[in-house]
Amino acid sequence: MSGIDGTAGITDFDALRRAMAENSEEPEGPGRNARAEQLLAAAEELNIPLAVIEALGHQLKVYNYSSEKDKMFVPFARLLRMWDEHPEDFDEYETHSLHWVFKWMTTGMLDQPHIPLAAMEKWLGEMEHRYRLAGHSERAVRSAEYSVAAHVGDLARAERAYTSWLAADRDTMADCHACELHEQGSWQSQRGRDADALELWAPVLAGEFTCAHEPHAALASSLTPLLRLGRPDEARANHLRGFRLVRSMESMRGAYADHVEFCVLTGNEARGLELLAERPAYFTDDGHPRSKLDFMSVVALLMDRLTALGLGGQSVPGPASRSWTAAELAAHAREEALALAARFDERNGTAHVSERIRARMAQRPLVERLPLGVRAVRTVTAPPATVPVTAQEPDLPALIAEARRLSDTLRPNAVEAWAAVGRAAEGVELEPRDRAEMADHEAMDLGPEGLELFELAAELYAEAGDPGEALAARTRAAYVRALAGEVDEALAAVAGPYDEVLALYAVDGTGVPQTASVLMSRARILMRRMHEGDDETFPSDAESAVREVLALVEGRTGDDVRLAARVAEARAMLAELAARGGDVEAAAELFTRAAAGFVDAGLPWFAVEYEARLAGLRHHLGDPAGTERALRAALEHGGPHLEAVGRAQLHLQLAEVVGGAGRSEEAAEHALEAAHWADAAGQGPALGALARHQLGGFLLRQGRWAEAAEVLESALPDLSAETHGDGAVVQAQWWLGDCLSELGEHREAAERRLQAAEIARHWPEQHDHATLAHLAAESLGAAGLPAEADRAYARAGGLWRELGNVHGLIRSLRARAWLALRAEDDGADAARELMADAVRECETALEAARDDAEARQRLVGELGHTHRQFGDLLARSVAEDAEDDSIRAVLEEALAQMTEAIVVFTSVGEDALDARTGAELAAGWLAADLSRPEEAAARARAVLAAYGGGGDDGTERDRRDVGDATEQVRPDVRDTTRQDRPDAHDTTAQARRAEARQLLGLIEEEAQEG
Repeated sequence: MSGIDGTAGITDFDALRRAMAENSEEPEGPGRNARAEQLLAAAEELNIPLAVIEALGHQLKVYNYSSEKDKMFVPFARLLRMWDEHPEDFDEYETHSLHWVFKWMTTGMLDQPHIPLAAMEKWLGEMEHRYRLAGHSERAVRSAEYSVAAHVGDLARAERAYTSWLAADRDTMADCHACELHEQGSWQSQRGRDADALELWAPVLAGEFTCAHEPHAALASSLTPLLRLGRPDEARANHLRGFRLVRSMESMRGAYADHVEFCVLTGNEARGLELLAERPAYFTDDGHPRSKLDFMSVVALLMDRLTALGLGGQSVPGPASRSWTAAELAAHAREEALALAARFDERNGTAHVSERIRARMAQRPLVERLPLGVRAVRTVTAPPATVPVTAQEPDLPALIAEARRLSDTLRPNAVEAWAAVGRAAEGVELEPRDRAEMADHEAMDLGPEGLELFELAAELYAEAGDPGEALAARTRAAYVRALAGEVDEALAAVAGPYDEVLALYAVDGTGVPQTASVLMSRARILMRRMHEGDDETFPSDAESAVREVLALVEGRTGDDVRLAARVAEARAMLAELAARGGDVEAAAELFTRAAAGFVDAGLPWFAVEYEARLAGLRHHLGDPAGTERALRAALEHGGPHLEAVGRAQLHLQLAEVVGGAGRSEEAAEHALEAAHWADAAGQGPALGALARHQLGGFLLRQGRWAEAAEVLESALPDLSAETHGDGAVVQAQWWLGDCLSELGEHREAAERRLQAAEIARHWPEQHDHATLAHLAAESLGAAGLPAEADRAYARAGGLWRELGNVHGLIRSLRARAWLALRAEDDGADAARELMADAVRECETALEAARDDAEARQRLVGELGHTHRQFGDLLARSVAEDAEDDSIRAVLEEALAQMTEAIVVFTSVGEDALDARTGAELAAGWLAADLSRPEEAAARARAVLAAYGGGGDDGTERDRRDVGDATEQVRPDVRDTTRQDRPDAHDTTAQARRAEARQLLGLIEEEAQEG
């Protein structure tokens, strides 16, 4: 056979089967399908009917799990013809498979609008007939009938079929529990019974029932029902979990569409665009029209939403033939979706599909804003804000009165109100006082660029007969210069107004508010000089100026909020001075009083800055409760006036404080908010990445592995050593590796752990490097890469030795021993040597720790576990084809190691009870294998005696499950002789008693048989 078609080397049935098994592990898509076609050609050349049957079944399966589902009818028709002509060519498995895929054909026809409805009904009858002949339940038939009726909109028939489906017996032809529950829940949701749907889906969503496409599909289907039921947090979690499952599965375009729809319904249009960009082929793949219909309908939904937001001209991802704007793609997607729906309806003789699709495209967002925590490229740019125009604008006097009220009461939008006065007053001659306040507030808005306007305001205030406010305007200009870095010039500029206002105030030429304004500006400038300079007199000068403000204002505030604000700000300045002088307690007390002063004056938004400062001081004082109170107060008092970046920082700090108190769920909520507001502020790559990093860690603490992985993967592209520190990068990689390991993605986990280890390799302290190398080795071993795992364990072992961490070294040696045992060449001998090395390391460390009782206790436990695992390893090293004497000799060695383990664990006492009884039972099974029933029974009775002999039987274990073939290490290299959970001992005791009784029962049975 030529290698051109990719079938070289397939010369027998076994080689074909291996090739098909390998192809099954490939990613879904045209490449896998093409390989299946090549393998069918190779099968035909073998001239073995069963080989062709299996190759056709393989081809049919890969077509079904791809975007080329329309191709599966041809191989099935051929299989059916072969069955009808020569059923004896089918073995038991292929006979079952043939009847199984009848369901795929029947429901698959629904997805192809060119197949007539009559043909589907005929095929449904054929399926029922053949199932009856084969003795199968009608459950799968009624399920298929329900699918047909629900698709065409025959609700009465669908309900009847649904009821019959559930009533029929489950047999080997029934879909798996996960698929059945998903479809049953989908029907409830379609009928408007979302709560019932979620109840049906619950076991699938929880992972109790799974299959190749579940819980992937159920997670996607649950999104909109959860939103409709007002459960957005669960919807967000299911989106993050579910999307990473369907992302790489080409055949799940319909589920993928559900995730895009979720983004539209939750205000996450930017993420929706990212999802579209990841799957360009979904716009054009025609092999499965039904999923294309679902996809194009949500594309239209997303594009219509963007257009409604004023973003119709935005460039968006679409079919590869050209570039698209949102408005253009909206029209294209709607046209395609409606055309496809019309084809289905024409075939079905109803309008049901079109009605459903129109309703889907007409949806409105169900949640205004649902932060997801993941990084989103800012492809959606918000349109410029527009000011609504009322039928009749307020007249100019009313605008002036409102602006003055807002400025006199220090409202946040006073500057905007005076700007509105300015727009309304164009061409109108205003009074000098009005013009002065307009200029003054415009100058405040402009900052350093507004110096000339401050001077204009001063002139106008003087013209209006308020010399004190004129001086205040000039000192405001001076303070702006200080903010721009011209501190000396500012001090010079404020000196004259300061003297003048005091002179005026002394002769009642101005009031307290104007005088306080001048004194406060001077105090601010001196505080600025103190922060920027190092002269020892600067703090003293600043404090004198601040106390001068307090001396003037305290006791004279009355109902004037401006004066109350002066007192509060002055106290905050004294707090800064106290903090600078090292009196943290006094500073915290003064910041507390300052914040309270603003709140009592009805100006809570001014308290935010000082409550944030207070939180830092409380943290410094080791007062987490006080830190939390201050941060919560800052968020509450900032309200709608808090800028996005400030809100993000406060939420992030609160996440750290709450997380430090062990409240991971609440901490995750704050980190989620921090990520959202950082993105809104345009700080996604900096502050947002840090928030996502923290969010991932808090989700991980809760065991929400998939959500944490999705968040951490989105954080890592922005995390950098330069911005966030290499510690944050290593921690994120470490956490992600842990998540991927829990999700069974071991190769990817190894990559993350190795990347983190490479960074940690350059750190002065090497404990993290060693731990990461060890964890990477675990992942490599679990990924089926023993050679790479052995090298990583060797690297970790060398680091543990350098660090003097004998526990890590011993565990790396034991792990290498288990890896060596699985090697093909001389693995048993290498494994023995490595385990013997581990024993020697334990004994050497014990000798060196003679004077350290605690260290010896831990090392004794480690030695016991090493002997125990040595025994397990020897027992498992026996070759199946070995001579009886050889087997017996190895088992004797294994029993000797188990006996050593028992002796060592016994010396530890009650702390090692569970470990000792485990070794005792393992020794008992070995004794039974060596035909020593009395010894085996004695060991079983010793276990029962150790636990009191009574209790629940628990769950029986396979008697060969006598050891854990994996070795793990944690940063604390904890003592493995102790139990970590309060209920662990009770659970272990039940299992031990049950296993002991099992061993005794076996011995009794063998005695009776003998």
